[in-house]
Amino acid sequence: MSVLEENPDSPLKKRPPRWSDIWLKKTKPLKHVVFAMQLQSLASKDPKSQTLIPHFANIDRTLLLSDELLLKILSKLPLSQRNPNSLVCKRWLYLQGRLVRSLKILDWNFLVSGRLITRFPNLAHVDLLNGCLFSPRNSGILLTHRMVSMQMRYGNCSNWELLEENLLPVEVVDGGLQALANGCPNLRRLVVINASELGLLTLAEECLTLQELELHKCNDNVLRGIAACENLQILKLVGNVDGLYCSLVSDVGLTILAQGCKRLVKLELSGCEGSFDGIKAIGQCCLMLEELTICDHRMEDGWLAALSYCENLKTLRLLSCKRIDLDPGPDEYLGFCPSLERLHLQKCQLRSKKSVRALFRVCEAVREVVVLDCWGLDNDMFTFASVCRRVKFLSLEGCSLLTTEGLEATVLSWLDLETLVVVSCKNIKESDISPALATLFCNLIELRWRPDAKSLLSSSLMGTGMGKKGGKFFKRT
Repeated sequence: MSVLEENPDSPLKKRPPRWSDIWLKKTKPLKHVVFAMQLQSLASKDPKSQTLIPHFANIDRTLLLSDELLLKILSKLPLSQRNPNSLVCKRWLYLQGRLVRSLKILDWNFLVSGRLITRFPNLAHVDLLNGCLFSPRNSGILLTHRMVSMQMRYGNCSNWELLEENLLPVEVVDGGLQALANGCPNLRRLVVINASELGLLTLAEECLTLQELELHKCNDNVLRGIAACENLQILKLVGNVDGLYCSLVSDVGLTILAQGCKRLVKLELSGCEGSFDGIKAIGQCCLMLEELTICDHRMEDGWLAALSYCENLKTLRLLSCKRIDLDPGPDEYLGFCPSLERLHLQKCQLRSKKSVRALFRVCEAVREVVVLDCWGLDNDMFTFASVCRRVKFLSLEGCSLLTTEGLEATVLSWLDLETLVVVSCKNIKESDISPALATLFCNLIELRWRPDAKSLLSSSLMGTGMGKKGGKFFKRT
């Protein structure tokens, strides 16, 4: 036996190499890190050395960054990380509040106490609709409407009585608007209910950049305050809502609105009354108006003829209208909108042939026609659309009374038609497609054909090249 074997503690014996020795060999930065960690452990054991060796792990290195620089960094992060980032520290909570631009208020005290402005000083879009409603938090009954959602104590009263009972008084709403105007001078969009003329006047004086406003439970007197918003571009007025509340917007309010808000680009009138005079005033004064939406209107007969005064109108939408215009007057007084490009009808009742005929005549310059879930549109009604010779886009959905024959009679007269969409129109049958209509399909740029669940036309035309602009055989000149 050798000497090395007899003496295992001899310094001449070589121990097997360790992974740490191989890993740290020729890695000076890692040695510095290990050395710093060792110093940190020694400092934690020796209280006297804690003043000499800093705790690197407890230092907030973001303190070296200014608020402006850190704000730019936080603004680059995705929105999903906004709430977790605000929990890091009070400074990050404050900076994240400066990044918030849009907010929906649910607690009115949060606004009037001033905490809203302190927490979110740079708000541009504020929704006060649900905040204006006082409702118990621990109630098991929830009232949901297409405009509001609130909890209720009991269910033995009408929706109108419930809303009136739980709606904040006008004076309280005006006080909240004043606090919002004083704290958010750069406000651009606001949604509010049950405001008065004085509250809106305060808002107009302080928030000169206000561009979009949505008013619920609006009336003619409230519109006097809106007229002071000279830079207003987008406006939605909600007057009467069946089953929820009742408020009157007539020709008087529409005229006041037209004379004050001359820079309007988009206007939506929901549940509003009026007539020819109110729409005419809007057309003559609001020369920049490009989009008009009329929802569930209560207007008097003859209002359609006033649309011809909207010379720059490009989009006309009719939503949930029980009638269009039962007595539009003679054709020579109707006129037409020369710049109109889009006509959208959704959930409207097209009962009167006279109304539908007058509507298409006023909109004869349109290039896009969309009809969605409108009751009463049969072959005779759709024939009136033939006057619109410049249509390039047609979308029909939920028109159960229209047949293939009625569709063909109109679309064959549109020589510029490029896109056709037919969905859920059960009386349009593929077996009734004529050779002329099939030829039209081949010349279209886009065809979406699904009149019923059994439609096979789309699958049978796969690979033919139809619907691809610039195809070898179907190129349009």
